[in-house]
Amino acid sequence: LYRVRPRVIVCDAHPDYAGTRWAAGQDLPLIRVSHHTAHASALGDCSNQIKYGAPSNSGQLLCRLAYVESYNPAHKTPDWVAYHLTEPEIHGNFLRTHDYRVDPEVGADNNASIADFQHSGYVPGQMVPSKDMLYNARAMNESYLLSSVVPLNPRMASGIWAALQQRVRDLVQARGELYIVTGPIYDHKTPKTIGPDRVAVPDACYEVIFDPIHVDAIAFIIPNRPEPSKDLPNFVTSVNEVERRTGLNFLSNLDDPVESLVESRVSPFWLH
Repeated sequence: LYRVRPRVIVCDAHPDYAGTRWAAGQDLPLIRVSHHTAHASALGDCSNQIKYGAPSNSGQLLCRLAYVESYNPAHKTPDWVAYHLTEPEIHGNFLRTHDYRVDPEVGADNNASIADFQHSGYVPGQMVPSKDMLYNARAMNESYLLSSVVPLNPRMASGIWAALQQRVRDLVQARGELYIVTGPIYDHKTPKTIGPDRVAVPDACYEVIFDPIHVDAIAFIIPNRPEPSKDLPNFVTSVNEVERRTGLNFLSNLDDPVESLVESRVSPFWLH
C-alpha cells in the first residue's frame, strides 16, 4: 500500500490516498489490511484486542472480557497481555476488589498462587491495571487473575510503573483510544523465582502503546527496581527495541512499510 522513498512515503493502492505523499515525521493514515493472524480469528470476541496482530503464536491464549494474554506456564506469568482502551472506559466507577486469585483456566500445576508472593519481597504487578477496567465489574475482577500478573519490586509497582499506567490513561483521555501490549522481560534463561510454585521474576517490564488514529506508537522498558517516577521519559524506547529484548512481533497486521516506520521511531508528540 505504501512505498517508502528517502524522506517521503507514497501511497499506491488505496483510492482515497492514491499518489499522496507524506514527509518523514508526518502522521500516516491507517489503511486497514485484510490479513489477520490465525490467533485473532480463533479468539472470537477477543480479536479486537489484538486487531493489529498477536505478538506471538506461543503460550496458552486466554481470552477475557477486556483483554487477551499469552500465558507462559514455565514462568507462571504472561508473555504478553493486550487490550484496547477507549476514553469512555477510563471513567468507570466500579470499586477495585484487590482480590488476587488463581486462574481456573490455567490448571493447578501451572498456576501461581498468592502464597508465592508472601514474604518474597515482591508484589503481584498487574499487566492489565484494574484502574483501566473500572467500567465493568467482570473486567475489573479479571484483572486480578494471577495468570495476568508478574512479581514486581513493590516500590517500582507503586512508583514508576503506576506513573506509566496513569500516563496511559491521560493519553487515552487526550487521544480517544489506544491499543496496549504489556509484559515481562527476562534477560536470563533461568530467571530468579519466588514461592513454592517458582514464579519467574522479570528483569524489566515493557509496554507498547499504539494510537490507531495517528498511526503512531511509543514503547517503554522499565527495570524491575525502584526508579523515580519523574524519570519515566528516560525509559522511552522504540517498539523495535522491545521486539529485540523479547523476541515478540508487534503490529504485524500493519502494512510492512508502515510497521517499519512506526516501530523504528519515537515520536516527540507522545511526550507532550
